This record gives sequence, structure tokens and C-alpha cells, in this order.
Amino acid sequence: MPRYFIHLAFNGGGFHGWQIQPEAPTVQSALDGGLTTLLRTPVETVGCGRTDTGVHASSFYAHFDADGSIDTTWLCTKLNALLPKSIAVFKVFEVDASLHARFSATQRTYTYWLHTRKDPFLEYLSVETHYTLDLEMMNQAGEFLRTVNDFGAFCKVGSDNKTTLCRLDECHWEAAEHRIKLTISADRFLRNMVRSVVGTSIDLGRGKITLVEFKAIVASGNRSEAGTSAPAHGLYLSDVAYPFS
Repeated sequence: MPRYFIHLAFNGGGFHGWQIQPEAPTVQSALDGGLTTLLRTPVETVGCGRTDTGVHASSFYAHFDADGSIDTTWLCTKLNALLPKSIAVFKVFEVDASLHARFSATQRTYTYWLHTRKDPFLEYLSVETHYTLDLEMMNQAGEFLRTVNDFGAFCKVGSDNKTTLCRLDECHWEAAEHRIKLTISADRFLRNMVRSVVGTSIDLGRGKITLVEFKAIVASGNRSEAGTSAPAHGLYLSDVAYPFS
């Protein structure tokens, strides 16, 4: 049975995350509905991961299986016409049946955006902050996180993760004009991990905690020791790497 990948992006502001939920609009339900209408058969997609309510994706992958060959150019065009403007399909392409949108991913990258003055064009797409942040100190913390294996301190309590071990490849803050961006990459992420890292890093950048205290929070493995999760609307899944990338 042929397997197809869909490369897409979405503005998460109007959705309760990626995954289908009863009585709530989600990206997956919109995509499955569009595919089912166009292919005239029930279609269930599998996403590369779960995103929380309000979280965006500038690069997201999903897969589905079909009974036969599909004109992928036609399907991409029709999906874009049928789906809401908050979802854009870049490409539909056939892959080896062994590839899985979630389990075949070798690395994921998230970006988190802050802006330091009121900007009507960034409302709901970035988080406004007026704190003076020590980005050098925050980047020292990011370098430290790259040496860490256990991220239990940044994992949402009650999550169904079998392990809190991750391999962090990048964690870097940078500023340009009135915008600040975090880029963070890993082989896997825990539930709510990035937003917790952001919130705790902002506490460090504001001087609410020291770097020594930041390291102690990580070592504790206790989510209650870490900072408040940063708002969802500043977070984007921005890249997913696969063997075919």
C-alpha cells in the first residue's frame, strides 16, 4: 500500500493543537477531512508530533496510506483550495512504506519568538516582553543544556513519556532589532519541554535566578522547580529532519 508524506505549515491560533480531539477544531481533523473529501475514502493521517493549543508550525509533516496511486500535484492544489487559510500544504509526495512521520524523524527544531515593543503585526505570533534580558547568560545556560541528558525538570507533569532522556543539539538565543529568537534542536522533545525551557531561561535572563540555580533546577528533575511555561503563541515547530532530507 503506497504511503504519502504531506509537508505543511499552520497558524495554530485557531486550533486546539494538532491531534484530533472531540468537539474541538484541530489541524489533524481539518487535514483528514480534506483528504477524505478529495480521495472519497476515509483517511487518517499520522503527524510528526503533537503540538499544544495555540502552537504554530512553519514546517510539519504527516503521512497517510492509500489504496492506489495518487496524483500528488493535483492533491496538493486541491487541499490548499479546500483547507482554511491557516493551513498551507507545500508538497505531497510518495515515500517508502517503511517511513513514519513520527518515528522516522531524526531531529526536530523549534523556534520561540519574543518582541520587545508593541507590534500589531506580531500579535498572537510572538510574545511581547519588556524585560531586559541577559542573552549572554541565557546562551551559557543553553550551552549547559547541550551537556544534559535528562530533561525531566522541563517535562509536563503527568505526561506519558516512557523516558525523559533527550539529546539536545542546539539551544541558542539571538536578537535583531526588536525581536529575540530561540532556536532549539533535539532528537526528541518532551511534552511542554520547549516552553518550560523558555520560561526558566527568561527567569535567568531577568536575574530572578542565577546560572548555578538554573543548573540545580535541571539536576533536580522536578518540574515544579522550573519556571512558568512561556505562552504557546510564541512557539513554532520549524524543521523536522528525515533520512530523505
